Amino acid sequence: MKSPLRIGYSPCPNDTFIFHGLASGAVDWPGGLDVTLADVERLNGLAADGALDVVKVSVAAAAEILDDYVLLRAGGAMGYGVGPLLVAREERPLESLDGASVAIPGRRTTANLLFGLCCHEAGVAAMREEMIFDEIMDGVLSGGVDAGVIIHEGRFTFRERGLVSLMDLGSWWEDRTGLPIPLGGIAIRRSLGEETAQAMNAAIRASLTLARENPASPWEYVQQHAQEMDDAVIRRHIETFVTDYSLDVGEAGERGVERLLAEAGWSGGKAFITR
Repeated sequence: MKSPLRIGYSPCPNDTFIFHGLASGAVDWPGGLDVTLADVERLNGLAADGALDVVKVSVAAAAEILDDYVLLRAGGAMGYGVGPLLVAREERPLESLDGASVAIPGRRTTANLLFGLCCHEAGVAAMREEMIFDEIMDGVLSGGVDAGVIIHEGRFTFRERGLVSLMDLGSWWEDRTGLPIPLGGIAIRRSLGEETAQAMNAAIRASLTLARENPASPWEYVQQHAQEMDDAVIRRHIETFVTDYSLDVGEAGERGVERLLAEAGWSGGKAFITR
């Protein structure tokens, strides 16, 4: 009997929506799955430690693990208009953050990489402080930090919290490259082999297709892990971060990922499973 495959993804609505079919057994996986749900930066760390067989990672973090993992073509978060935002309590120029404290959702995140690239281009050296992503807005509002890089549902709620956007880091990337912003992808151990990787890719696509065909089916699972998130925000989250690129990265998506990996220090090679 096959042992369960160790798989990890975040409790965010886009991931639970995509993976509900697999987690519930509606999409069968021989031997079953041992599921871990964790914050994106925790998942990045687990991937770096080789603790999971299949894992959702920030694309920036994937640059460190591609000797041992390869990226699947399905299940990721990518698109236009989906990038992280730099927010503060009041309008201020980016240059004013030189020497200021800025909260980031983890050192390995794509959000941090984008912020660093943007600051480097502007000649700004901010003092970055790591926080759990859903604590960043509170940190900015309390004055604990001068600004923060927000991800996930923060882009839908920062205004009602009384914050302003200083920069859309995803738009900065799109203007600079013309490519979609690759936020996260699904990595699988190379040692599992191409056949298993292709089977998992197909299973994730099937899980997402089921969710799209019957959105009510994963809703309880999504709500359960979204905790106190408003239903309208959950729906916007899914609509924004679950795109056609989540079914297959496509040619533009591949180029976007490879460009971001190079910015993160990837030296090249085979990043994705075969189309």
